[in-house]
Amino acid sequence: MFDYTVDTKQSVAQAIETLTRHLKEDSFGVLWNLDMKATLEGKGFEYDHDYHVLEVCNPEAAKKVLTQNQLAGYILPCKIAVYEDGSTTKIGMPKPTELINLVGDRALLAFASDFEKRLKSCIKASANVDTRMNEDE
Repeated sequence: MFDYTVDTKQSVAQAIETLTRHLKEDSFGVLWNLDMKATLEGKGFEYDHDYHVLEVCNPEAAKKVLTQNQLAGYILPCKIAVYEDGSTTKIGMPKPTELINLVGDRALLAFASDFEKRLKSCIKASANVDTRMNEDE
């Protein structure tokens, strides 16, 4: 699976707040919170679900990766989606280890593996995970 996704009983807003706090504790910052519902509605398209895409970054790690291979910038910053799916809120991301393979630089795999482990930990802690999906740890 290319993604890591968990369910939470929190609302989307609560999940974003909790996730932001856990990310900050692990030296990641939220650069941008794209509210897809508001964006689409602002363009005249109805969308019935609360859906946010957070762009997150650890500046020190990003510098190391970009110094190694500037093509890695094509997949930075990391993205985490927080959204409604029926009566459940989901928190998920594409796995950095899967994305880094697209760059074709095996030396970056260690960085991606570290990011993935840390981001999974933040997501899991944020969700107070009851149901886990795609968690091949």
